[in-house]
Amino acid sequence: MMAVIDSWLPPSREHWELMTYLWQFFPLFTVIQWFEDFYPQGKTSIQSRFNIPGKIAWAIMESPGFVCLLYCMLTVPATQGIERLPAANWLMAALFSIHYIYRALISPLLLNPSMSPIHLFVLLAATAFQVINATCIGGYLAGYGPTTQQDWAGTTIRIQVGLLIFFAGFMGNMYHDDELREIRRAAARKQKRKAEAQGEKGSEAQVDKVYEIPQNGLFRLVLYPHFFCEWIEWCGFWLIGGLACVPARNFVINEISTMTPRALSGRRWYIRRFGKEKIGSKKAVIPGLI
Repeated sequence: MMAVIDSWLPPSREHWELMTYLWQFFPLFTVIQWFEDFYPQGKTSIQSRFNIPGKIAWAIMESPGFVCLLYCMLTVPATQGIERLPAANWLMAALFSIHYIYRALISPLLLNPSMSPIHLFVLLAATAFQVINATCIGGYLAGYGPTTQQDWAGTTIRIQVGLLIFFAGFMGNMYHDDELREIRRAAARKQKRKAEAQGEKGSEAQVDKVYEIPQNGLFRLVLYPHFFCEWIEWCGFWLIGGLACVPARNFVINEISTMTPRALSGRRWYIRRFGKEKIGSKKAVIPGLI
């Protein structure tokens, strides 16, 4: 299979090691997020000529996650003389792909009733994150990490516990995503009934943005439980690979470092929108802490 970028995608071992080493410093680039609320996507989207329709942009910027990882899984082994990868490597690749197929394709294109426009800046930044992260993890699983069944000897319990944590987080993430969708679905139904009562038809009726404070599940405690559940999910993924799995560790730390300030900024948005009294004691993302 032809290389997309020679020795970078798929990566050579030297370039993979360099990329994985540098990727652990990503949190340094997120420092600005703690001081700047500018994030032109979703609730905080802005009017701009550089906006892209939300559903299309989301699919474009999230799809490189599973595409790059699977590409590495199909190309790197041959460069290392590996005929067959261990089943656990493919298990981790499958878990990663399941998450991102849901996140990049099923969620925006099939489940979400609507999405706010996404700025080109966000699309490019998220795409870069996905390509680098997936290449680091893909390189590890495809030939630069464990390559034999013996490398996974004695890890059965660890893998089982990691799977339980992963799917608990994944299901929690999907549940809270759907709670947010239901707000939009309910608003669309209400506005459609109102439009029909006023004599408007189908596409002629304008559906306005409606924002509410979700109340079900962990939304009772925090405003971004879907973020929290995703962190749990990837901690399970990291545990499956082992605490020494540097790419999975980087992924968890990098997600937390970029999503935490977004959640805190989002909490400030909720307070401005609804007032501090209605938000009450709800934290941003981690129950009882942040």
